[in-house]
Amino acid sequence: MVAFGALDWIVLLGFFAGLAAIVVWVLLQKEKDTTDYFLAGRDAGWLAVGSSIFASNIGSEHLVGLAGAGYESGMAMAHWEMHAWLILVLGWVFVPFYERSRVFTMPEFLEKRYHSGARSFLSLISLVSYVLTKVAVTVYAGGVVFKTVLGIDSWMGIDFFWIGAISLVLITGLFTVLGGMKAVLYTSVLQTPVLLIGSIVILIVGLIKVGGWGEVERLVGSNIHLIRPASDPNFPWTGVLLGSAIIGFWYWCTDQYIVQRTLSAKNETHARRGAIFAGYLKLSPVFIFLMPGMIAYALVQKGVLRIERADQAFPA
Repeated sequence: MVAFGALDWIVLLGFFAGLAAIVVWVLLQKEKDTTDYFLAGRDAGWLAVGSSIFASNIGSEHLVGLAGAGYESGMAMAHWEMHAWLILVLGWVFVPFYERSRVFTMPEFLEKRYHSGARSFLSLISLVSYVLTKVAVTVYAGGVVFKTVLGIDSWMGIDFFWIGAISLVLITGLFTVLGGMKAVLYTSVLQTPVLLIGSIVILIVGLIKVGGWGEVERLVGSNIHLIRPASDPNFPWTGVLLGSAIIGFWYWCTDQYIVQRTLSAKNETHARRGAIFAGYLKLSPVFIFLMPGMIAYALVQKGVLRIERADQAFPA
């Protein structure tokens, strides 16, 4: 792996400076009420809504996890990304109900629709599941990225993985608490093109190094297949078709992370356009995260790249 140089530090610090500038700008706007803080004043355009849906779904766990899945299992994991078409169901079926209810959260929506017990139950389930799944995985993946990309094993006797993971939690928490939803939306507009362009460059460079997609197909063997037999222990087509659709329906249509972005839209039209835009963006992870993992596997087989674990495929 190439050492992290001066130009890399300049780009990284410049990116963080841009994020800080957005937070400062948002703070100077002087939020008027809770609607401004939690839903950006319900004034977001479709570009911000779509970018934020995409960015809220694509975190460090995607860079590490999806590439790692491509490294270990090949193309099969693409099914999970392709089920993002359910974002369109969110835009056309659920958004009208959410918008007209004028709620801030999904638990609040259930309270209005049913009773307070439903709100408490969903709040508890959501908090536990977020902490044990999404938050835990994101923090772990962030620590892996920091340690691998920066090439630092330890600092002051502390494993740099923990420094990276804790820094990620503190910076993200401070950023979100100070800036609210408006800061999250506008930083998503900045982060999305940076993420896409950087990942496309990695894909192109990887294909050049390995000798083209044909060489990847040859080296990964049967892992190139998207659809696996029902007897496959990890990705049977029956489970992928039914299971991922059910999970995708819950995530894209009812998860607070996603729904809150559509609730911040100016109106239903912008919310729906944002859902369409996010749907198009969600086609990209197969190419910019999963395929680089497969390329990393091919490079390892050729002896060009050395990695110890699958979760190092993308950072390496």
